[in-house]
Order: sequence, then C-alpha cells, then structure tokens
Amino acid sequence: MTDTTLSKADDGKKGIISIGTLQKAVAFVVLIALLAFFSVFAPNFAQWSNMVNIMQATAVNGVLGVAVTFVIISGGIDLSVGTMMTLTAVMSGIILTNLGMPLPFGIIGAMLFGGLMGSVSGASIAKLKIPPFIATLGMMQIARGLALVFSGAKPIYFNDTPSYYYISSESSISRIIPSLEVPNGVLIMFAVAIVSSIVLNRTILGRYVFSLGSNEEAARLSGVNVDFWKIVTYGVSGMICGVAGLLISSRLNSAQPALGLGYELDAIAAAVIGGTSLSGGRGTVLGTIIGAFIMSVLTNGLRVMGVQEEWKIVITGVIIIAAVYVDILLRKKM
Repeated sequence: MTDTTLSKADDGKKGIISIGTLQKAVAFVVLIALLAFFSVFAPNFAQWSNMVNIMQATAVNGVLGVAVTFVIISGGIDLSVGTMMTLTAVMSGIILTNLGMPLPFGIIGAMLFGGLMGSVSGASIAKLKIPPFIATLGMMQIARGLALVFSGAKPIYFNDTPSYYYISSESSISRIIPSLEVPNGVLIMFAVAIVSSIVLNRTILGRYVFSLGSNEEAARLSGVNVDFWKIVTYGVSGMICGVAGLLISSRLNSAQPALGLGYELDAIAAAVIGGTSLSGGRGTVLGTIIGAFIMSVLTNGLRVMGVQEEWKIVITGVIIIAAVYVDILLRKKM
C-alpha cells in the first residue's frame, strides 16, 4: 500500500474518532444505567456471587466479540464463532483427556485449530469469492458437526487435568489481594482485549484490516495483497475463538459438543453495541468489551427478575436492530 493510501486511511479513521467515542460513551452510560436499574429492582442482583457470574459470562462473550470485531472491521461477518468455540474446546478435550497430554498442548492445540478453521473460512471468501455470510454459515455447520463427530456426541470431561479449572473459574489475583476475587477468565478477556487493541491500532495487520473495511478495492489497487490479509484476519479471529473455547470449557470443566449456537449473535451484538460498524472500517475493542458487559448484565438481570427466556431472546434481537439503526444514523451524519 502506498503512503498516500495509508494517509487516506488514517484521515478516515481520524474523521470518525468523534463518532466512535460518542458510541462508546453512550454504551458506557447504558451499562451504568442497567447496573443501577437491576440493583434497585432485581432481588439479589448486586450480590457478589451474581457479579462473578456476570463477569464469567462476559469473559466468553467478550472474547468472542473481540474475535468478530476483527472480521467486521475488515468488512466481513462471521457466523461461525460460536461453533468454532465449541470445536476448539472439544479439540482441547481430545488432546488433554483422550491423549493424556500436558495442559500447554491443549491450550496451543485449541488456538491453532481455531486459527486453521478461521483461515479456511477466509480462504473460501478470498479465493472462492463466496460471500462471507454464506461461507461462515457453512463453517458454522461444519464446526458444529465436527464437534459432535470428534467427541462421539458426548461431553469430554477434564477430570484428569485438574489445573484446567484454573483457566477460567479460579481467581489467581485473590491470592495477592484477598478481597479482589476476580475470575481468571475475566483477566484473560482483558489480556486478549489489550493485545487485540494493540494489533488493531499499532501493527500492519490492523492498518490493513481498517483499510479493507473502508475501501477494499482502493487497497487492492494500491498493491495490497487483499486475499492474503483477509485470510490472516479470519485466522486471527479463529485463534481468539480458541481462547473462548478454553474459557467456556474450563468454566464447565467439560467440552460440551452441543454448545455454540446462539453465541455468534451475542458476539455480533456486543461489537455493534460498542460502535463497530457492520459496513466495515470502524470499530474498537474497548467498545466491544463494553457491549459484551451490557449483554451479560441485561441477560443476567432479566433472569434474576424472572423474565422468561423467550422474552430475553426477543429483547436481544431488538437491541441488535436498534444498535444497527443508530450506526446507520451516525454514518449519514459523517
């Protein structure tokens, strides 16, 4: 990519900083308002044990949200993040439980397999010119089926790897600060968010991700290997899904092959609520994390208030539509 093109991409990002900041600010205010509302009107919502449940749920959705943020900023979409998370959890179970290998091999295996599946999706989009919606929809079904096949349609338990529990549910920080019992999964989510934010804002990959989402054809004409960077983007997203697979399986102490469906909607909703534009070219990891907390607080608060599961699904759908509509209005004012 030429310096001229890079400067244009930078100018575009600078020009939308105010809009992105506004969306993050609004999302943060909404989060505070939800916390205040449920603390007053939902019995037991503000109890620490419930806060821990919210943080653990946010850890999984937040990491998946970060994964899909990469893809959406690049101008794509990924409907397979939920089932890829499940498949990577199953692969970790096979490596640790069935093969009896040490914990580091299970962690690396989950992330590498997620990266492989993501790269396959990226290749089908970049090389075969299959629309992202269709390609990742197909990958969603493939990952779901492989998870069932590899596991024999049965949960894989990590009883022979007791240290696996520490990945998500244990609180290492409480050993240093006893009063701060924050689950490791939450710390991992923030670590993933920090690294991902650095990648998006300080590396060549991040610059190309924004460029692809802003104007793919301009990037191609400037000499950027669009197909390569698109595959890399989906591969990185898949690796992050592997981290989510480790978190959810550690929390449950088992790899549940039937899980996964529906998580992609929460991940996309978290990204959109946090200011990531479905048209590509705009988004931040911080906004996605705030959006993930909003989704978790809303879901948990409605559950504590006794709202039926069916209505929680309806409300989630309304939030997604509202967030996209706000993004459309903001883009018209650009």
